[in-house]
Amino acid sequence: MKLEIRELGPDELDALLELYAHLHESDDPLPARSRVEQEWDRVCADPALIYLGGFHDGALVSSCTAAIVPNFTRGLRPYAVIENVVTRADLRGQGVGSRVLQALLEHCRAAGCYKVMLQSAAARDAAHRFYCANGFDPNAKQAFIVRH
Repeated sequence: MKLEIRELGPDELDALLELYAHLHESDDPLPARSRVEQEWDRVCADPALIYLGGFHDGALVSSCTAAIVPNFTRGLRPYAVIENVVTRADLRGQGVGSRVLQALLEHCRAAGCYKVMLQSAAARDAAHRFYCANGFDPNAKQAFIVRH
């Protein structure tokens, strides 16, 4: 499958929100459109926030996000946190998500990150296999979460 992988631009908010329907069966409702657009403008202006997308025939079919975090250990090398890894349901298992995720990892390497982390719900075995196949070590760290 031909796939163009690049950072999302300011005019691609609606495509991203549409793709996110494939991420969770249900999600919290978004605030007013003006607030969503304001947040998207802030994200697009921040070079430490990477929203990478995979496009097939001009349509956004896969995406993932990384936040590059400054760090005062590890020789001032930053680290990255990945979230919202998603591929359209009908295209899963075809390598699309892996290609986008690997491109995002390359962005993190280029930014000098000494590590890249992500979390996945404990019961998502298929997702865990996907992350392991893409180089993530499930035994390297223990995650702890507080929800608000």
